[in-house]
Amino acid sequence: MFSNLNPKVVKEVVRAYSYVVLWMSISCAVIMFNKWVLAYSGFPFPISLTLWHMIFCSAVGFICVRVLKLVKSHNMSVREYCNRVLPIGILYAGSLWLSNSSYLYLSVSFIQMTKSLMPGLVYASGVMLATEKYSNGVTMNMLLIAFGVVICAIGEMNLVVKGLIQQLAALGFEALRLTMVQILINSKGLNMNPFQSLYYVSPACMLSLLVPFFGVELQMLRNRTDWVFSPSVMIANAMTAFILNLAVFLLIGKTSALTMNIAGVIKDWMLIFFSWSVFKAPVTALNLLGYLFCCSGVVVYNHMKLQAIKAKVASQGGGKDEEKGKPSNGNTEKHVERSKEDILSEIRRLQSEMSSLEDRVQTSAKIMNAASNGPPMTEEQTPGPDEMPPGSKDR
Repeated sequence: MFSNLNPKVVKEVVRAYSYVVLWMSISCAVIMFNKWVLAYSGFPFPISLTLWHMIFCSAVGFICVRVLKLVKSHNMSVREYCNRVLPIGILYAGSLWLSNSSYLYLSVSFIQMTKSLMPGLVYASGVMLATEKYSNGVTMNMLLIAFGVVICAIGEMNLVVKGLIQQLAALGFEALRLTMVQILINSKGLNMNPFQSLYYVSPACMLSLLVPFFGVELQMLRNRTDWVFSPSVMIANAMTAFILNLAVFLLIGKTSALTMNIAGVIKDWMLIFFSWSVFKAPVTALNLLGYLFCCSGVVVYNHMKLQAIKAKVASQGGGKDEEKGKPSNGNTEKHVERSKEDILSEIRRLQSEMSSLEDRVQTSAKIMNAASNGPPMTEEQTPGPDEMPPGSKDR
Protein backbone atom coordinates (compact mmCIF):
# COMPACT_ATOMS: atom_id res chain seq x y z
CA MET A 1 0.00 0.00 0.00
CA PHE A 2 2.68 2.50 1.03
CA SER A 3 5.08 1.35 -1.71
CA ASN A 4 2.97 3.12 -4.35
CA LEU A 5 3.26 6.51 -2.66
CA ASN A 6 5.37 9.18 -4.31
CA PRO A 7 8.43 9.89 -2.12
CA LYS A 8 8.17 13.62 -2.87
CA VAL A 9 4.52 13.69 -1.77
CA VAL A 10 5.38 11.82 1.42
CA LYS A 11 8.22 14.24 2.10
CA GLU A 12 5.96 17.28 1.64
CA VAL A 13 3.26 15.77 3.88
CA VAL A 14 5.78 14.99 6.60
CA ARG A 15 7.21 18.49 6.34
CA ALA A 16 3.78 20.13 6.54
CA TYR A 17 2.77 18.09 9.57
CA SER A 18 6.14 18.88 11.16
CA TYR A 19 5.37 22.59 10.90
CA VAL A 20 1.93 21.97 12.40
CA VAL A 21 3.38 20.06 15.34
CA LEU A 22 6.09 22.71 15.81
CA TRP A 23 3.56 25.55 15.89
CA MET A 24 1.19 23.70 18.21
CA SER A 25 4.01 22.86 20.62
CA ILE A 26 5.44 26.38 20.75
CA SER A 27 2.00 27.99 21.00
CA CYS A 28 1.06 25.74 23.92
CA ALA A 29 4.42 26.47 25.56
CA VAL A 30 3.98 30.25 25.26
CA ILE A 31 0.43 30.19 26.68
CA MET A 32 1.37 27.94 29.59
CA PHE A 33 4.55 29.98 30.18
CA ASN A 34 2.61 33.27 30.32
CA LYS A 35 0.07 31.75 32.69
CA TRP A 36 2.83 30.54 34.99
CA VAL A 37 4.71 33.87 34.95
CA LEU A 38 1.63 35.95 35.74
CA ALA A 39 -0.19 33.67 38.16
CA TYR A 40 2.48 31.54 39.86
CA SER A 41 5.98 33.05 39.53
CA GLY A 42 5.32 36.16 41.61
CA PHE A 43 5.12 38.69 38.75
CA PRO A 44 1.40 39.57 38.37
CA PHE A 45 1.90 42.53 36.03
CA PRO A 46 0.50 41.80 32.56
CA ILE A 47 1.22 45.26 31.11
CA SER A 48 4.86 45.10 32.18
CA LEU A 49 5.23 41.59 30.76
CA THR A 50 3.65 42.60 27.44
CA LEU A 51 5.76 45.77 27.33
CA TRP A 52 8.90 43.69 27.88
CA HIS A 53 7.88 41.41 24.98
CA MET A 54 7.51 44.41 22.68
CA ILE A 55 10.86 45.90 23.75
CA PHE A 56 12.55 42.58 23.03
CA CYS A 57 10.77 42.14 19.67
CA SER A 58 11.54 45.74 18.64
CA ALA A 59 15.24 45.17 19.35
CA VAL A 60 15.28 41.89 17.41
CA GLY A 61 13.44 43.48 14.50
CA PHE A 62 15.86 46.43 14.38
CA ILE A 63 18.89 44.12 14.43
CA CYS A 64 17.50 41.86 11.69
CA VAL A 65 16.43 44.71 9.37
CA ARG A 66 18.92 47.52 9.99
CA VAL A 67 22.06 45.81 11.30
CA LEU A 68 22.16 42.32 9.79
CA LYS A 69 19.99 43.36 6.81
CA LEU A 70 18.35 39.93 6.64
CA VAL A 71 15.25 41.51 5.09
CA LYS A 72 14.54 44.84 3.44
CA SER A 73 12.48 47.59 4.99
CA HIS A 74 9.54 49.26 3.22
CA ASN A 75 11.07 52.74 3.83
CA MET A 76 7.82 54.22 5.12
CA SER A 77 7.56 57.92 5.79
CA VAL A 78 6.51 59.12 9.24
CA ARG A 79 3.06 60.04 7.96
CA GLU A 80 2.61 56.68 6.25
CA TYR A 81 3.75 54.87 9.40
CA CYS A 82 1.27 56.78 11.56
CA ASN A 83 -1.59 56.16 9.13
CA ARG A 84 -0.98 52.46 8.44
CA VAL A 85 1.03 50.88 11.24
CA LEU A 86 0.22 52.89 14.37
CA PRO A 87 -3.52 51.96 14.42
CA ILE A 88 -2.55 48.30 14.17
CA GLY A 89 -0.03 48.73 16.98
CA ILE A 90 -2.67 50.33 19.23
CA LEU A 91 -5.13 47.49 18.63
CA TYR A 92 -2.39 44.90 19.13
CA ALA A 93 -1.38 46.52 22.43
CA GLY A 94 -4.96 46.40 23.68
CA SER A 95 -5.34 42.77 22.63
CA LEU A 96 -2.12 41.60 24.31
CA TRP A 97 -2.63 43.65 27.47
CA LEU A 98 -6.18 42.48 28.13
CA SER A 99 -5.50 38.89 27.06
CA ASN A 100 -2.56 38.58 29.45
CA SER A 101 -4.58 40.27 32.19
CA SER A 102 -7.27 37.61 31.91
CA TYR A 103 -4.73 34.95 32.94
CA LEU A 104 -4.87 36.41 36.46
CA TYR A 105 -8.57 35.52 36.78
CA LEU A 106 -9.45 32.72 34.34
CA SER A 107 -8.15 29.24 33.66
CA VAL A 108 -6.21 28.49 30.50
CA SER A 109 -8.86 25.98 29.43
CA PHE A 110 -11.72 28.48 29.64
CA ILE A 111 -9.69 31.18 27.87
CA GLN A 112 -9.11 28.77 24.97
CA MET A 113 -12.83 28.04 24.86
CA THR A 114 -13.65 31.72 24.52
CA LYS A 115 -11.19 32.03 21.63
CA SER A 116 -13.67 30.06 19.54
CA LEU A 117 -15.48 33.38 19.16
CA MET A 118 -12.62 34.76 17.06
CA PRO A 119 -13.98 33.72 13.60
CA GLY A 120 -17.31 35.33 14.40
CA LEU A 121 -15.72 38.53 15.68
CA VAL A 122 -13.45 38.75 12.63
CA TYR A 123 -16.48 38.21 10.40
CA ALA A 124 -18.45 40.91 12.23
CA SER A 125 -15.51 43.31 11.96
CA GLY A 126 -15.21 42.55 8.26
CA VAL A 127 -18.89 43.22 7.65
CA MET A 128 -18.67 46.45 9.65
CA LEU A 129 -15.59 47.65 7.72
CA ALA A 130 -16.81 46.35 4.33
CA THR A 131 -14.16 43.65 3.87
CA GLU A 132 -16.72 40.82 4.18
CA LYS A 133 -20.19 40.36 2.75
CA TYR A 134 -23.08 39.61 5.06
CA SER A 135 -24.38 36.04 4.85
CA ASN A 136 -27.27 34.51 6.75
CA GLY A 137 -25.58 31.11 6.81
CA VAL A 138 -22.35 32.46 8.27
CA THR A 139 -24.26 34.52 10.82
CA MET A 140 -26.21 31.48 12.01
CA ASN A 141 -22.97 29.54 12.29
CA MET A 142 -21.42 32.32 14.39
CA LEU A 143 -24.47 32.26 16.68
CA LEU A 144 -23.91 28.53 17.15
CA ILE A 145 -20.34 29.22 18.28
CA ALA A 146 -21.53 31.98 20.61
CA PHE A 147 -24.12 29.60 22.09
CA GLY A 148 -21.33 27.12 22.79
CA VAL A 149 -19.28 29.78 24.59
CA VAL A 150 -22.30 30.68 26.74
CA ILE A 151 -22.59 27.02 27.76
CA CYS A 152 -18.86 26.98 28.58
CA ALA A 153 -19.30 30.08 30.78
CA ILE A 154 -22.26 28.52 32.60
CA GLY A 155 -20.25 25.38 33.27
CA GLU A 156 -17.09 27.24 34.40
CA MET A 157 -16.58 26.69 38.14
CA ASN A 158 -14.06 29.52 38.69
CA LEU A 159 -15.63 32.17 36.49
CA VAL A 160 -14.58 35.75 37.29
CA VAL A 161 -16.64 38.39 35.50
CA LYS A 162 -13.75 40.87 35.34
CA GLY A 163 -11.53 38.31 33.65
CA LEU A 164 -14.31 37.37 31.22
CA ILE A 165 -14.83 41.01 30.23
CA GLN A 166 -11.10 41.46 29.72
CA GLN A 167 -10.87 38.34 27.56
CA LEU A 168 -13.86 39.30 25.40
CA ALA A 169 -12.46 42.81 24.96
CA ALA A 170 -9.08 41.33 23.98
CA LEU A 171 -10.78 39.18 21.34
CA GLY A 172 -12.59 42.26 20.02
CA PHE A 173 -9.32 44.20 19.73
CA GLU A 174 -7.66 41.24 17.98
CA ALA A 175 -10.51 40.88 15.48
CA LEU A 176 -10.30 44.58 14.63
CA ARG A 177 -6.52 44.31 14.31
CA LEU A 178 -6.75 41.45 11.82
CA THR A 179 -9.29 43.37 9.76
CA MET A 180 -7.22 46.55 9.83
CA VAL A 181 -4.13 44.61 8.73
CA GLN A 182 -6.10 43.53 5.68
CA ILE A 183 -7.23 47.11 4.97
CA LEU A 184 -4.09 49.12 5.79
CA ILE A 185 -1.30 46.66 4.97
CA ASN A 186 -2.29 43.78 2.68
CA SER A 187 -4.55 45.79 0.37
CA LYS A 188 -1.70 48.26 -0.21
CA GLY A 189 0.72 45.53 -1.24
CA LEU A 190 2.82 45.84 1.96
CA ASN A 191 2.92 42.18 2.92
CA MET A 192 5.32 41.69 5.82
CA ASN A 193 7.32 38.70 6.96
CA PRO A 194 7.86 38.15 10.73
CA PHE A 195 11.03 40.27 10.91
CA GLN A 196 9.38 43.18 9.12
CA SER A 197 6.34 42.85 11.38
CA LEU A 198 8.58 42.96 14.44
CA TYR A 199 10.42 45.96 13.03
CA TYR A 200 7.31 48.00 12.25
CA VAL A 201 4.50 46.84 14.53
CA SER A 202 6.40 46.14 17.77
CA PRO A 203 7.58 49.75 18.32
CA ALA A 204 4.03 51.03 17.72
CA CYS A 205 2.68 48.48 20.17
CA MET A 206 5.39 49.37 22.68
CA LEU A 207 4.57 53.09 22.52
CA SER A 208 0.86 52.30 22.95
CA LEU A 209 1.56 50.16 26.03
CA LEU A 210 3.43 53.00 27.71
CA VAL A 211 0.11 54.79 28.29
CA PRO A 212 -1.50 52.08 30.49
CA PHE A 213 1.90 51.27 32.03
CA PHE A 214 2.43 54.78 33.40
CA GLY A 215 -1.26 55.29 34.10
CA VAL A 216 -2.11 51.96 35.74
CA GLU A 217 0.73 49.61 36.56
CA LEU A 218 3.77 51.71 37.42
CA GLN A 219 2.27 52.84 40.70
CA MET A 220 1.42 49.22 41.56
CA LEU A 221 5.04 48.22 40.94
CA ARG A 222 6.20 50.96 43.33
CA ASN A 223 3.68 50.17 46.05
CA ARG A 224 4.07 46.39 46.10
CA THR A 225 7.23 44.71 47.35
CA ASP A 226 6.18 41.07 47.19
CA TRP A 227 6.78 40.60 43.49
CA VAL A 228 9.72 38.69 42.01
CA PHE A 229 11.67 39.61 38.87
CA SER A 230 13.90 36.97 37.29
CA PRO A 231 15.93 38.18 34.27
CA SER A 232 16.54 34.65 33.01
CA VAL A 233 12.82 33.84 33.15
CA MET A 234 11.91 37.06 31.36
CA ILE A 235 14.47 36.50 28.60
CA ALA A 236 13.30 32.92 28.10
CA ASN A 237 9.68 34.07 28.02
CA ALA A 238 10.43 36.73 25.40
CA MET A 239 12.42 34.25 23.33
CA THR A 240 9.51 31.78 23.22
CA ALA A 241 7.17 34.58 22.11
CA PHE A 242 9.63 35.53 19.35
CA ILE A 243 10.01 31.92 18.19
CA LEU A 244 6.22 31.61 18.08
CA ASN A 245 6.09 34.45 15.53
CA LEU A 246 8.53 32.56 13.32
CA ALA A 247 6.55 29.33 13.72
CA VAL A 248 3.35 31.09 12.65
CA PHE A 249 5.11 32.39 9.52
CA LEU A 250 6.44 28.92 8.68
CA LEU A 251 3.05 27.28 9.19
CA ILE A 252 1.12 29.73 6.99
CA GLY A 253 3.92 29.99 4.42
CA LYS A 254 4.36 26.24 4.01
CA THR A 255 0.73 25.16 4.45
CA SER A 256 -2.22 27.57 4.63
CA ALA A 257 -4.23 29.71 7.02
CA LEU A 258 -6.99 27.08 6.90
CA THR A 259 -4.55 24.44 8.14
CA MET A 260 -3.60 26.78 10.95
CA ASN A 261 -7.25 27.22 11.95
CA ILE A 262 -7.88 23.47 12.00
CA ALA A 263 -4.65 22.86 13.91
CA GLY A 264 -5.76 25.59 16.33
CA VAL A 265 -8.82 23.52 17.28
CA ILE A 266 -6.58 20.56 18.12
CA LYS A 267 -4.21 22.86 20.01
CA ASP A 268 -7.09 24.19 22.12
CA TRP A 269 -8.06 20.67 23.17
CA MET A 270 -4.43 20.03 24.11
CA LEU A 271 -4.35 23.19 26.21
CA ILE A 272 -7.54 22.18 27.98
CA PHE A 273 -5.85 18.91 28.93
CA PHE A 274 -2.60 20.61 29.99
CA SER A 275 -4.48 23.19 32.06
CA TRP A 276 -6.35 20.41 33.83
CA SER A 277 -3.23 18.28 34.38
CA VAL A 278 -0.61 20.97 35.16
CA PHE A 279 -2.54 23.77 36.88
CA LYS A 280 -5.34 21.52 38.20
CA ALA A 281 -7.96 23.75 36.57
CA PRO A 282 -11.38 22.10 36.91
CA VAL A 283 -13.09 21.12 33.65
CA THR A 284 -16.77 20.17 33.88
CA ALA A 285 -18.90 18.12 31.52
CA LEU A 286 -20.85 21.28 30.68
CA ASN A 287 -17.56 22.97 29.69
CA LEU A 288 -16.78 20.16 27.28
CA LEU A 289 -20.31 20.10 25.88
CA GLY A 290 -20.20 23.84 25.18
CA TYR A 291 -16.78 23.56 23.59
CA LEU A 292 -18.05 20.79 21.32
CA PHE A 293 -20.64 23.27 20.04
CA CYS A 294 -17.83 25.78 19.48
CA CYS A 295 -15.61 23.31 17.64
CA SER A 296 -18.44 22.16 15.38
CA GLY A 297 -19.19 25.77 14.49
CA VAL A 298 -15.52 26.52 13.75
CA VAL A 299 -15.20 23.41 11.55
CA VAL A 300 -18.36 24.32 9.61
CA TYR A 301 -17.11 27.90 9.18
CA ASN A 302 -13.73 26.72 7.85
CA HIS A 303 -15.53 24.37 5.44
CA MET A 304 -17.72 27.23 4.19
CA LYS A 305 -14.68 29.45 3.67
CA LEU A 306 -12.89 26.68 1.77
CA GLN A 307 -15.87 26.10 -0.50
CA ALA A 308 -16.15 29.83 -1.18
CA ILE A 309 -12.47 30.00 -2.12
CA LYS A 310 -12.81 26.99 -4.44
CA ALA A 311 -15.88 28.49 -6.11
CA LYS A 312 -14.08 31.79 -6.63
CA VAL A 313 -11.03 30.11 -8.14
CA ALA A 314 -13.21 27.92 -10.39
CA SER A 315 -15.18 30.91 -11.65
CA GLN A 316 -12.01 32.85 -12.40
CA GLY A 317 -10.48 29.86 -14.18
CA GLY A 318 -13.63 29.28 -16.22
CA GLY A 319 -13.75 32.88 -17.29
CA LYS A 320 -10.15 32.77 -18.44
CA ASP A 321 -10.75 29.57 -20.39
CA GLU A 322 -13.75 31.11 -22.13
CA GLU A 323 -11.73 34.17 -23.02
CA LYS A 324 -9.04 31.95 -24.51
CA GLY A 325 -11.58 29.86 -26.46
CA LYS A 326 -13.41 32.68 -28.19
CA PRO A 327 -12.52 36.06 -29.75
CA SER A 328 -13.15 39.07 -27.59
CA ASN A 329 -15.42 40.92 -30.09
CA GLY A 330 -16.20 41.49 -33.76
CA ASN A 331 -13.77 44.39 -34.05
CA THR A 332 -10.90 42.00 -33.43
CA GLU A 333 -11.98 39.76 -36.31
CA LYS A 334 -12.27 42.78 -38.63
CA HIS A 335 -8.87 43.96 -37.51
CA VAL A 336 -7.37 40.56 -38.29
CA GLU A 337 -9.05 40.50 -41.74
CA ARG A 338 -7.86 43.99 -42.57
CA SER A 339 -4.36 43.05 -41.59
CA LYS A 340 -4.37 40.09 -43.99
CA GLU A 341 -5.66 42.26 -46.86
CA ASP A 342 -3.00 44.88 -46.18
CA ILE A 343 -0.29 42.22 -46.26
CA LEU A 344 -1.52 40.78 -49.58
CA SER A 345 -1.79 44.27 -51.08
CA GLU A 346 1.73 45.07 -49.98
CA ILE A 347 3.01 41.85 -51.57
CA ARG A 348 1.29 42.69 -54.88
CA ARG A 349 2.69 46.21 -54.81
CA LEU A 350 6.22 44.94 -54.23
CA GLN A 351 5.84 42.43 -57.05
CA SER A 352 4.72 45.22 -59.37
CA GLU A 353 7.69 47.38 -58.42
CA MET A 354 10.08 44.49 -59.00
CA SER A 355 8.59 43.94 -62.47
CA SER A 356 8.92 47.66 -63.23
CA LEU A 357 12.58 47.64 -62.22
CA GLU A 358 13.27 44.61 -64.38
CA ASP A 359 11.64 46.34 -67.41
CA ARG A 360 13.69 49.48 -66.86
CA VAL A 361 16.89 47.48 -66.68
CA GLN A 362 16.03 45.72 -69.92
CA THR A 363 15.11 49.01 -71.67
CA SER A 364 18.33 50.68 -70.52
CA ALA A 365 20.35 47.73 -71.79
CA LYS A 366 18.71 47.97 -75.24
CA ILE A 367 19.42 51.71 -75.44
CA MET A 368 23.05 51.22 -74.51
CA ASN A 369 23.46 48.47 -77.12
CA ALA A 370 21.87 50.64 -79.79
CA ALA A 371 24.10 53.60 -78.91
CA SER A 372 27.19 51.49 -79.15
CA ASN A 373 26.17 50.09 -82.56
CA GLY A 374 24.84 53.27 -84.22
CA PRO A 375 24.64 57.08 -84.01
CA PRO A 376 23.47 58.55 -80.77
CA MET A 377 19.77 59.05 -80.46
CA THR A 378 18.35 62.56 -80.35
CA GLU A 379 15.81 63.68 -77.82
CA GLU A 380 13.02 62.98 -80.29
CA GLN A 381 14.36 59.48 -80.79
CA THR A 382 14.48 58.69 -77.10
CA PRO A 383 11.45 56.63 -76.16
CA GLY A 384 8.92 58.65 -74.21
CA PRO A 385 6.95 57.46 -71.30
CA ASP A 386 4.05 56.38 -73.47
CA GLU A 387 6.38 54.37 -75.71
CA MET A 388 7.96 52.40 -72.89
CA PRO A 389 6.82 48.86 -72.24
CA PRO A 390 3.90 48.42 -69.90
CA GLY A 391 4.77 48.62 -66.23
CA SER A 392 7.96 50.64 -66.80
CA LYS A 393 6.51 54.06 -65.98
CA ASP A 394 7.63 55.80 -62.80
CA ARG A 395 5.16 55.32 -60.03
